[in-house]
Amino acid sequence: MKKPAIVLITCDELNRETLGYCGGKAITTPNLDRLAAQGTNYENCYTVSPWCLPARCSILTGLYPHRNRAYSNFRKGLDPELDNLFRALHRGGYHTSMFGKCHFAPVPYGQTRPDVTLPYDEFKDYYESLGIDHLELEDDKQVSVWFYDDYSKELDAAGYLKAYRDAVWNREYQKVFPFPGPAEWHPDAWVGRKAVEFLKNCDVEQPLFAWVSFSGPHYTIDAPEEYLRQVDTENLPRRKRKPGELDGTDRIQHDSYVGGKNANVDGSRSADGNACKNYSEEYWKRFLTSYCANVKLIDDQIGKILSAVHEKYGEDALILFTADHGEMMGNHGLWGKHNCAYEEVWHIPLIVKYPGEAAPKADKRLVNSTDLLPTCLAAAGVSIPECDGKDLGDSRWERDYTFAEGEGFLAVTDGTRKYIHVQKGTEQGREFLDLSADPDEFENRISRSDCQEALSVLRNKAIEHLLPSLLA
Repeated sequence: MKKPAIVLITCDELNRETLGYCGGKAITTPNLDRLAAQGTNYENCYTVSPWCLPARCSILTGLYPHRNRAYSNFRKGLDPELDNLFRALHRGGYHTSMFGKCHFAPVPYGQTRPDVTLPYDEFKDYYESLGIDHLELEDDKQVSVWFYDDYSKELDAAGYLKAYRDAVWNREYQKVFPFPGPAEWHPDAWVGRKAVEFLKNCDVEQPLFAWVSFSGPHYTIDAPEEYLRQVDTENLPRRKRKPGELDGTDRIQHDSYVGGKNANVDGSRSADGNACKNYSEEYWKRFLTSYCANVKLIDDQIGKILSAVHEKYGEDALILFTADHGEMMGNHGLWGKHNCAYEEVWHIPLIVKYPGEAAPKADKRLVNSTDLLPTCLAAAGVSIPECDGKDLGDSRWERDYTFAEGEGFLAVTDGTRKYIHVQKGTEQGREFLDLSADPDEFENRISRSDCQEALSVLRNKAIEHLLPSLLA
């Protein structure tokens, strides 16, 4: 049988509520809406980590972070000897390609300097060693001004790198500014362009796997001016907030909101006094406008990619769209994702358009990032290595619980109730959230007597999740 082309499209730090098919009103996303209208919308998909590196390595291996050991943005990267999606597809005769952000290894943040962009060739060599035949690397907006990846080399030759680097390092912007160059040179426009060029010229006779990995709308929040003008600012996403909700020290994000030694959510680092509560309403409007505008830019690029795929392969393609994790986007007064198990970060979009599929379907099963590898391999007719994921195309299985992991972080949910455990140095926290009683997640119910039975079940599930691997 002819093997289908497989195209995996991911965004970084994407809040699903910005998308039209998920109810977003500030922008139109016609291309993703059309994909959702032709494919299967997995309504209850959750990331397995609120951090980039662990989430991406789990997509690549089908393993939870504690099993592939790539569980932190700051420790070690993915073991190159570990089986992964690229290598497995190689065994099935596929040509593997990737465009945009990899982040399968920790970035050397301590080496970064505001006055220079540093070499990055060893990172590209490492990524290619994982089994990537063709790589066009843009390894994150900030990384691309800190280090010379493929994108920043071309941006420098075009004369726009210094202005972008200066904007990224400018603390007064607090990570929000218009992209300082033409829209076609924005990182996400570059990624889309490289993917389309490759798709138009690749050999149709060899099975293709392409991972198109946009680094937006992850901060910096830097949409081009022409996209800012396409946002309906009267319909920006509603920021869910409740006065005093993070005032108590029992809340994991207390310090990040009010300021303190554990103010570590991403947005607190740019806020006055390291306290997200100090951002003004004007700041939040700029943030949300630019964030939504970046999503609009990405949707435009996805439209070009989908057209190129259809022109080349017709309906003989498996197309997947998702995100590594979400973004708080001002909800609860926060932005970022560090130690976050709120729905804004944990609950991510997932659309799968199977070959020949043309009508919308809704799948309400509890699914997660580890399911992408077995889904791709099943479509390719390749044997699936032992992993934590399941083939999404097989409707016979159900998942009762899913987990999110990271350095000193573990969370478990049944899709309604959540237990979150943070234990990393001075960062400590325990929360129990119940979406059925508190859909906006304003209250930590961990001490309530009527929650103890459900809390006990989730804690037991967390232990059962880790024990077989850690103390086998």
